[in-house]
Amino acid sequence: MCLGRSLGTRAGFSRRSASAAERPFYAGGVIIAHLDLDAFFAAVEELERPELRTVPLVVGGDPNGRGVVATANYHARKFGVHSAMSCAEARRRCPQAVFVRPSKNHYSEYSRSVWDAIRGVVPDVQKTGIDEGYLDLTRLAPTFRDARALAEVVRATVRAKTSLSCSLGIATCKVVAKIASDRKKPGGITVVLPGEERAFLAPLDIRKLPGVGPRSEERLRRAGIETIGAIAALGDEQLASVLGGKVGAGLRNRARGIDPRTLEPPGEAISISHEETFPRDLTDSAALHAEIEAMAERVAERLRKRGSAARTITTKVRYADFSIRSRSRTLEAHTDMATEIDRVACELLDRALKDRPGALRLVGVGVSNLAVERQLALVPADAAGA
Repeated sequence: MCLGRSLGTRAGFSRRSASAAERPFYAGGVIIAHLDLDAFFAAVEELERPELRTVPLVVGGDPNGRGVVATANYHARKFGVHSAMSCAEARRRCPQAVFVRPSKNHYSEYSRSVWDAIRGVVPDVQKTGIDEGYLDLTRLAPTFRDARALAEVVRATVRAKTSLSCSLGIATCKVVAKIASDRKKPGGITVVLPGEERAFLAPLDIRKLPGVGPRSEERLRRAGIETIGAIAALGDEQLASVLGGKVGAGLRNRARGIDPRTLEPPGEAISISHEETFPRDLTDSAALHAEIEAMAERVAERLRKRGSAARTITTKVRYADFSIRSRSRTLEAHTDMATEIDRVACELLDRALKDRPGALRLVGVGVSNLAVERQLALVPADAAGA
């Protein structure tokens, strides 16, 4: 039986998009889903302590305002509380909230149960964090209508096996699927049909685009670029004036719904790194920092894919004479945050250039001293309460 036919009008496709939804094996031939567990840490706490289901709940930090929010349930989110916010601000916005310390072991157990359940439906998966990951639906769902029906089966299976809610985005590539999974939370499914990627992304704020870090966001907004569609519309000269090199080209491709990445098989690593050799030697500090920001984003993404976090950050530089220098720093707490890796890597780069100024042929960013499970610390210990 075709899953799509059993879905009927519940599929949510309009007459205009029905033919695209039912078209098998469109150009490219890949259907990717991104699955995100809804308010995962808070949801687990509510399962373990049912009395928390009806109150604003904040996971992370402490009620005295130190540390940061790991997540908040939807009652707390109505007051503007969100992840990565300082607990002091969360307390100010929602004084009645209940704060709980993260229960890492519980979260790991529930995560394993979730992904065991998913693999029983879709074997081709890539877990990218304790609460999210990608599913390759291509072999099981020849059309997007089938893919939508299959996603409903996945969502129902996760609920039945773990009592947890999840949201899914379905698209032709990873970046669009990831953004789509956030559109109908909690518990929703969003399908972006082939050919509609740019229209879907265009009105969204630039912060929604993976790869736009604080520095990139600042430069884009300074240039009057506020939406993903505005990034997609940039010509080569405009792009080079705002975000040059591979950083800008990569962001523009993503803004256009172009993302060739496939699912990666799981594997263990003792370190993760990314480096770039420049077409011409670089001396400009802002350009070098922009390159490091992009590399930090990639390294952080790979960390999350493995469910890991790192304590040691390394910056590697190669000068015009091919000599290589590297600088490292070990943090007080593990991190998988791109902003933290970027901050430290840039400081290490500046230190290397202070010790020995010169044009650079290559820059690399690496992390090591990995934890097997993703840590819940969102900032280094010495920054807690900031």
